[in-house]
Amino acid sequence: MSVTEKPEIIATDFPDHTQLPDSDGTFVKNFQEHPQSILLTTSIRPILDQIHPDGQYCIGQDSGIYWRVARPPVPPERGAEAPDWFYVPDVPPTLDRNMRRSYVIWQELMPPLIVLEFVSGDGSEERDRTPRQGKFWIYERIIRPAFYGIYEVKKAQVEVYHLVEDRFELVPQNQRGHYPIAQIGVELGIWQGVYQGVELPWLRWWDASRNLLPAAEERAEQAELVAEQERQRRIEAELRIQALEARLRELEGE
Repeated sequence: MSVTEKPEIIATDFPDHTQLPDSDGTFVKNFQEHPQSILLTTSIRPILDQIHPDGQYCIGQDSGIYWRVARPPVPPERGAEAPDWFYVPDVPPTLDRNMRRSYVIWQELMPPLIVLEFVSGDGSEERDRTPRQGKFWIYERIIRPAFYGIYEVKKAQVEVYHLVEDRFELVPQNQRGHYPIAQIGVELGIWQGVYQGVELPWLRWWDASRNLLPAAEERAEQAELVAEQERQRRIEAELRIQALEARLRELEGE
């Protein structure tokens, strides 16, 4: 009796991020998702830059996380989830000096620390626990981020889960109505305010001192305000000096 040996499967048999689709061909579901991602990214970067002085981390915005190899006739992108926002520590932001096209779990092995989904419908898709199909199941059992957040702008709320012993557990709010992400020393919560000219209940970060983390535009506005205040102080100081010099001249002429 002859024995047929199975071919050995090695890592190079699996596609990498350059060989996998970086889009599923669908539209972003609403105009709020893009500024919301920018707000989260630009406000958290200064914190992450301090945590990772070597720059070894990556942020994904509506980017694919590949968790399985889909075989034809199933299209490759069916083997991925595309969170609206996620952060992975201790991985390079680029690969071979090229921007990442997607995040490939079987190459990287490092799970995201946090994955966030922005709800456009009723939230059932983000809470779907159907084995090997539902988003919640895939995040909990396969991708396994330490935190999974479901943000619903229509309800002005975010629901945060923490991975504990292979299962997601709902995280309770703290006294400020926020959800601590202890690993990076921040809190996640809802902020009612105006960003990019639109007032909404935005999803935002706070630091360990309870300060709202400003976005890039807000930091620029703050810098401009400080610069203008400093300019006004210099002008006022110069005017006081001129007034004193004028008074001295008057006294010398008496």
